[in-house]
Amino acid sequence: MRILMFSWEYPPHVVGGLGKHTAELLPAMGELPDLEVHLVTPRWTGGQLVEAVGRATVHRVDPPITNGDFYTAAWQTNLRLEQYADRLWEETGPFDLIHVHDWLVAFVGVASKHNYGVPLVSTIHATEQGRGRGTLSSDQARAIHHVEWWLTYESWRVIACSEYMAGEIGDYFHCPRDKIDVIPNGVETDRFDELEGEDLSHFRSMYALPAEQVVFSVGRVVFEKGLHVLLRATPLILGQHPAAKIVIAGRGPELDWLRSLSWQLGVGEKILLTGFISDEDRDRLFKIADCAVFPSLYEPFGIVALEAMAARCPVVVSEVGGLKDVVQHAETGITVYPDDPSSLAWGIVHTLQHPEWAAVRVENAYRMVREKYTWDGIARKTVDTYRQVIAERSIANW
Repeated sequence: MRILMFSWEYPPHVVGGLGKHTAELLPAMGELPDLEVHLVTPRWTGGQLVEAVGRATVHRVDPPITNGDFYTAAWQTNLRLEQYADRLWEETGPFDLIHVHDWLVAFVGVASKHNYGVPLVSTIHATEQGRGRGTLSSDQARAIHHVEWWLTYESWRVIACSEYMAGEIGDYFHCPRDKIDVIPNGVETDRFDELEGEDLSHFRSMYALPAEQVVFSVGRVVFEKGLHVLLRATPLILGQHPAAKIVIAGRGPELDWLRSLSWQLGVGEKILLTGFISDEDRDRLFKIADCAVFPSLYEPFGIVALEAMAARCPVVVSEVGGLKDVVQHAETGITVYPDDPSSLAWGIVHTLQHPEWAAVRVENAYRMVREKYTWDGIARKTVDTYRQVIAERSIANW
């Protein structure tokens, strides 16, 4: 089975959950027998032009110099990807199926489908209307929404990362539910297990005093991640638990505003906004944190919550989107009301003040991650979707 895959993100270019997903999925697929995957992606930040990942292959294509808005730049980049894919098709032989990740590579995916008569599978990682909390507030947002609808329409099957996203795809794009497969994101515990027993006291001292308890959040610093809610909850947290220290890692357009807000709220000395950190430091922060917090307003899945669970760190999340699928309240973590500083403060303080209860949730969460969210299992489920589509295509008059 030969698969041609397209993704806007792949290491070393990883911005969010889409990039993390493809970064983990492709190596897992590269270990499966009777499967040959070729991933074509823009070469945004370097990397080899052609790279073997197990039995899978990554093809990085230098994007064009573009002018205009982001939508236009995406379309122009897709034209470059299509040119490369056509050469790849001619040089290596036909593919059985095309798989695209999100609207950003919809143009090349749909074009290849029609050019070669090969079925298309799409994974929808997020939607523009979901990011807008149900609204489309600009011409660009409406254009992206239309492409998302078009992609789900053109796809033989659609993969969603959570039941929540499956519902969103059905509601926003009128996509039949029986056309959607729910295959979650995943995480491997190995990189966190390797840190067990390592002395991280010096590393911890760079972020908090010995008497402080670390409340950690990581991700893109954008409005939809709800980090402003965490800042507004901080005075309430400190009023009940003065030993808390808030550490927020990540970069994005909201970073300077959040720094200003922390001092406006009078809690600047108890909030550390680190900006960019390496993956290795992120993993260490999960290990030294007393609580990991993800107060998102919109979250299709929430890989970071799985990472915290894999690191045996207690989690507090807002009850939105895919986070509701991942975290079971009082069993594997604590869920709180979204966009509610008081509720968020309660969840954090409860976690810090009741470590014995938090420890039980941590073990439940770790066991769940090991059983349900491995990338090997996710790769196999994705291949099951491929096999179904290819079998249906073989008997379809299309």
